[in-house]
This record gives sequence, C-alpha cells and structure tokens, in this order.
Amino acid sequence: MPRIRSFAQVDVFSAAAFRGNPVAVVLDGTDVSDEDMQGLARWTNLSETTFVLPPTTAGADYRLRIFTPHNELPFAGHPTLGAARAWLEEGGTPRHPEKVVQECAAGLVTVRREQDVLAFAAPPRIREGALEEAYVRQIAAAFGIPRERVLSHQWVDNGPGWAVVRLATAGEVLALEPDLSLIPDAMVGAIGAHPEGSGHDFELRTFAPGAGVAEDPACGSMNAGIGQWLTSTGAAPSSYRVSQGARLGRAASIGISADADGTVWVAGATTVCIRGTVTL
Repeated sequence: MPRIRSFAQVDVFSAAAFRGNPVAVVLDGTDVSDEDMQGLARWTNLSETTFVLPPTTAGADYRLRIFTPHNELPFAGHPTLGAARAWLEEGGTPRHPEKVVQECAAGLVTVRREQDVLAFAAPPRIREGALEEAYVRQIAAAFGIPRERVLSHQWVDNGPGWAVVRLATAGEVLALEPDLSLIPDAMVGAIGAHPEGSGHDFELRTFAPGAGVAEDPACGSMNAGIGQWLTSTGAAPSSYRVSQGARLGRAASIGISADADGTVWVAGATTVCIRGTVTL
C-alpha cells in the first residue's frame, strides 16, 4: 500500500541557494522496493536521489541508499551531506552531538558538524594508481585536447568508478567541450589550478555518462578521491578549495582538508530548499 513520506530537496556545496548541486532525500525509505526507488530516481532526473532507512550496523545513525537515474551507487559525496542535513532538520538525533555516522553500501561514513557546515570523511579508494595509457588517450580525444596537455592522471575510485586527469590551468578545464559519445561508460573528471591569489585553488569538472549524467555540478565523491591523491603526493597543500559547476551556471565551493593521520575531509554548505511529501 503506498504511503505518504517526508521528502526534501537539498542544495549542496553552495552557500547561495540554487547554485550548488541538488539531491532528493526520501526521509523514510522503509518498505520501498528497489524498483520504486529506481523509478523515483529516474523521475526526479537529479544526479542522485536518496532513501533514509534504519541502520543495520552498530554505531550508525541511519542507513542511506543512493540512486542515479540509471543505477544504485555504493557511495556518493553530495548525497551524503545533503541527506545528513535533511535528516538533522527532520529531527534526527545523532548518537554523538558533533558527528553523524551514515551506513551505506561502501561502509560507515562519518559526517562532521562544524557549526553550520558539514564535512564527510573520504572513504577508502577501491582503485587507485595511474590510468592505462590507452584510456588516457581516449579521454584526451573525447575532451578534444592533445594527449600532451594531460599532466598527470589517476584512478580515484571510491565506489562510482572515478578517474581524473590533471590539466595545467583552470582555464583549460573550463574550456573543455567534451564529446561524451567517445567515452559513453566513463566516470571521469578534469582538474586544473587557478592562478595564485584566486578565491579557489582548483577548478574541477566531472563527467559521468556511465551513470547517465553528462556533467555533475558538484561532486563530493570525486573531490574526496582527488583530495586523497593530491594531498598524499604533495601535489596540493593539506587544505585547499575547489570551485565547480561554472559551465552549468552554478557556483559550488568545496573545501578539502587532510588531518595529520591522512584522513581527508570534504566540506560544503547545505541548504534545504524544498520540504514536502512523496507518495511511494
């Protein structure tokens, strides 16, 4: 029997509403079938739609399932922050006042509460290391750039399948006009540095044709994997800021910081823009 359930849509990674990346949150996913979850995600047509469920693991505050319009993901970044914000504003009470612990298919993810900003601890990468040369050339061809403009590259996969290439400048990243038909199954990003003294250190663009999303306005999971790569190799300082979404008319701002033990945190503003109900 269909039930009316609390629903929220949260803007993530922008202090100004409607300039970040939206995520849909069904705040009670109990007894919703996999088919209906995927159907709602296809209908919302957002990069992700999430469902909050009771935890099944000791120490978790809730369990989260995450769907793109095409498939379920074991983990995703901006849905983690958006769901945590919606759950807290719905009256959720975490076991520990300074953090929320999310259970998902990738394991337990800690969300730190820093005044009004949330930050999640990057989960372990399930694949890392340099990309295969043939794949780098395929990405460069799809991006319409010479292979030589790719300065470095890496698997930064923490569940969705992410790979990234590093270009010399933010301007080069913003100028990309990718032909995603050449990489239809890819989950790939491009990152480049802003000039010294800019408000952000890097510009990132994230392309996810493999998940049915041409370009993601702001991607927490890719920023997490890139943060682990760049801070561990010394290619970036232990704290830096990334801008994303400009080519889509957005203004996302993502903070990356690495603790002394190597834990990488991905932080950003979260704003509940829509509250209501959905019948499932």
